[in-house]
Amino acid sequence: MSIPVDHVLDASGLFCPEPVMLLHNKIRDMEAGQVVQVLATDPSTERDIPKFCTFLGHELLRQEASDGSYRYWLRKQEHAR
Repeated sequence: MSIPVDHVLDASGLFCPEPVMLLHNKIRDMEAGQVVQVLATDPSTERDIPKFCTFLGHELLRQEASDGSYRYWLRKQEHAR
């Protein structure tokens, strides 16, 4: 399944809390309905990014982990916090 992406955020090599802080800044500048793909190497993102989506009301479309790399696809929601 291919998900069309509007933005890519490469947080590879960064550690908690930097990936989520960068994501927060990126998603704030996006339009509602746009999709960002996040690339990360910090395993804590498996916990932090889904919590970010739940807390702020954005849609986590998909997440993948493979060989120490983590990828997430998020859709910014219209009335997210």
